[in-house]
Amino acid sequence: MSARERILNRVRAVTADKNGDDPARRIAEPPRLIRPDLGDDLVQRFGEKLTLGGGSLARVQDLQQAVVEIELFIRDAELALSLRAAPALKGLPWGDALEVSFGPSAGDDLVSVTPAFCAIAETGSVVLLSGEHSPTTLNFLPDVHIVVVESNQLVRHFEDAWIKLRESGEIPRTVNIITGPSKTADVEQTLQIGAHGPRKLHVIWIDR
Repeated sequence: MSARERILNRVRAVTADKNGDDPARRIAEPPRLIRPDLGDDLVQRFGEKLTLGGGSLARVQDLQQAVVEIELFIRDAELALSLRAAPALKGLPWGDALEVSFGPSAGDDLVSVTPAFCAIAETGSVVLLSGEHSPTTLNFLPDVHIVVVESNQLVRHFEDAWIKLRESGEIPRTVNIITGPSKTADVEQTLQIGAHGPRKLHVIWIDR
């Protein structure tokens, strides 16, 4: 037996469980790992972690207030009142103040608005799924990214997002997990905002 075979056999012996090495069963029944205690106010935890990562949060009561908050945020950023939104958000009461178009971004949109699949309290992250109703280009090409999250989409821990995705029964081609605006310090250890995507991330939280 070669050294490679001996090593692989040891790895198999350690990773195999008493019921056999069945990947499907492991996905259906993931082991319960040790997870941090996040307290009771998960929305506050989410907001704190989001802010720590450079993002911002606004809490509203309904879809009408969400649209008002989108307009206020764009005005505060001193940008034109136009945006590119995911087709999934066509049902929002957009009104007349904003110039709204729908579909993927070609790179010339300054502001995008997308829905979230869920939000993770542990890390302050939003989870976005690709598809015709929520094009991935909206997550990365515009300078300002606004994400709409509803309170029932909040999960406690990072692992819970994957459990929720499996339970939905629809696995997309791409899953984006975003925590704050795009940034890097790779170049001379100097923080650069907007390195690989938006310079601003704003989450609108609908308490309903």
